[in-house]
Amino acid sequence: MRTNVVVLGGGYAGVMAANRLRQRTDVAVTLINSRPVFVDRIRLHQLVGGSDDAVVDYADVLADGVRLVVDTAIRIEAAGRSVLLSSANTIGYDYLIYAVGSASADPGVPGAAEFAHPVAGLEEAQRLRSAVDAAPASAAITVVGGGPTGIETAAELAEGGRDVTLICGGVLGPYLHPNARRSVAKRLAKLGITVLQGAEAKAVAVTADAVELIDGRRLSSDVTIWTAGFAVPELARSSGLTTDASGRLLTDETLTSVDDGRIVGAGDAVSPSGRPLRMSGQAAFPLGAQAADTVLSRIAGSVPKPIDSGFAGQCLSLGRRAGVFQFAHRDDTAKSYYVSGRLGAALKEIACKAGFRHLTTEARTPGGYTWFTDGSRPARLSQHPRTEHRR
Repeated sequence: MRTNVVVLGGGYAGVMAANRLRQRTDVAVTLINSRPVFVDRIRLHQLVGGSDDAVVDYADVLADGVRLVVDTAIRIEAAGRSVLLSSANTIGYDYLIYAVGSASADPGVPGAAEFAHPVAGLEEAQRLRSAVDAAPASAAITVVGGGPTGIETAAELAEGGRDVTLICGGVLGPYLHPNARRSVAKRLAKLGITVLQGAEAKAVAVTADAVELIDGRRLSSDVTIWTAGFAVPELARSSGLTTDASGRLLTDETLTSVDDGRIVGAGDAVSPSGRPLRMSGQAAFPLGAQAADTVLSRIAGSVPKPIDSGFAGQCLSLGRRAGVFQFAHRDDTAKSYYVSGRLGAALKEIACKAGFRHLTTEARTPGGYTWFTDGSRPARLSQHPRTEHRR
């Protein structure tokens, strides 16, 4: 008898989970994704800068036998073990892996939704690329957000000769150790980027031709890019599943929904014990693998292991010729050690290619992917009762 597993979301976590499930020949795997192509999301800033298209055919990353359905899930019917799609079709499941990822957050700033360009998704990045291409060479470009996406997007555009201002609204690269932060600031200055930091450099309004700061300054801006914040889809919450305050699916330490033992989460949209890992591809790959392992354990009648995922650090590209690799403890706190310059750029490219290779290797040899572990998470979520796994 075949077990039907549906994976919602075809990003890093979803594809990893779908491929890993192929360890059992009696498991039928269906991957539901809204696009017919895989988005290599960590390269979207390169799409904006013109050095990569950030898409790959699913045939290159999905294991043979995984069925791809191009559609959008609009509701999970947990009681009936089915997913309602925007096409009005319904797909049933024995187990569901919830890996819907994240997207641009609502800016919550007057004018930002209307006049600023987000960059978290493929179509958003493509529209931004068109807007940049249409702007004159002398156009003032403003990037709002001093995290990795903002830094990388600003650097790509400045390296291409654009006049860029980066508004941090706080500290530049908050994850980075101060040593690495100084290196990043030096590189951005070399690229001609004006960096505005501190509490007084917070964007409070966006117009068609300017960004207004909390201290009253008004910065001319022909193209404004908004990279401050990410959010998860409302699918879990709107389907009646328990979520954390940010809308992530709340699970125990085996990534199993606290409401339903047949639903397992992975990636940006999951909150194990209410303590989600940092949104990143670095977390998505092992969470996708561990979600698949949890489902396979359930099918085999064994007890799933609690998640154990560690971090290596954070890598940033600063244009095509420089980068920074910030090393970290496995609990995701930054070390003082980092690598910068051309070697930093080389390490960033190695990391990008490694992510793609994780997926293709798992597609060829399901179960072969391994990852950094941490060992610091508790074994079980006790404050949120859930239904019996094998109901």
